[in-house]
Amino acid sequence: MALSTQPVEQRGPPGTVPDLLDLKLVFVTGKGGTGKTTVAAALAQLAALHGKRVLLCEGDGKGDVASLFETAPTDFDAREVAPGVFAMSMDTEASLREYLKLNLRIPVVGRIGPLAKAFDFVATAAPGVREILTVGKFCYEVRERHYDLVIVDAPATGHIIGQLAAPQVINDLVKVGLIRSQTHWMLDILSDPAITGLVAVTTPEEMPVLETLELAEKVVKETTVRLSAVVVNRVLPELFGRSEEEIFELLRQPELTETLSVRAGGDVEPLMEGARLAVTMRRTRAAHLERLRQGLGTSVPIFYLPYLFTRFHGLRTTRQVAASLGEELGF
Repeated sequence: MALSTQPVEQRGPPGTVPDLLDLKLVFVTGKGGTGKTTVAAALAQLAALHGKRVLLCEGDGKGDVASLFETAPTDFDAREVAPGVFAMSMDTEASLREYLKLNLRIPVVGRIGPLAKAFDFVATAAPGVREILTVGKFCYEVRERHYDLVIVDAPATGHIIGQLAAPQVINDLVKVGLIRSQTHWMLDILSDPAITGLVAVTTPEEMPVLETLELAEKVVKETTVRLSAVVVNRVLPELFGRSEEEIFELLRQPELTETLSVRAGGDVEPLMEGARLAVTMRRTRAAHLERLRQGLGTSVPIFYLPYLFTRFHGLRTTRQVAASLGEELGF
């Protein structure tokens, strides 16, 4: 897909920074490996710290929400994994069972067997049927107000559009009846920028930035959901300014490097190369960030999270990212 050279134009008025935690339903997506699950967990942690009762939903079954809170694996039944944070994992069959029980008043005990097979057949033939059960579960929790905020660790950028567009697809296919009435209230929730938002997570690298810009265009053209924010993860710190770079270049002259090595009691050349590499990486990534800013325009807020130099991801990481996100959001 060729990207437009024009900034993305959003629906509705531009958002303000604190608006993200004022929403009722937030989908968090991003290219695989950008840290979308970590950001979703951190956002849930931050909201809970500000007094909100939060439901964190693992929407694609590929995330690792449990490890980020250092708890047992989650399932379809939500449970508290941290003060104020409840987590669950999406299960299409369990969602179908719940839908039949709540909307059709059909008592379903155990596995739904033949009905599930029939559903699989229909879902394969009709676009949006499987996705409607997933997004419908999230919208249902919002409608029933069981939680102050529902955060979805959603599928990656290549799959999120189909999920968000599912209610509209079904609404266009089915003109009357119960199914249409179900998708109607879902669309009301998804289409309201004061209730629902999409957060795209990226990193300051070429492919993640390009996918984010492509996603931004598709969200506007193919869904009724608003892109509320872009979170840039793993931003390297600016270690050296221009004047310091000039000093480093002078110090890299062989005679000065040799003198420094003697005084330091060891070879400083690797240190000098490391400093130069850090500057180069920072400058290259800054160019990708500039492309992201220009492509998104001024209607989509961009928040930046620092690179965490850690090998392990657990509750400590979740808290660190939540703290950084809180600073970006102005809390």
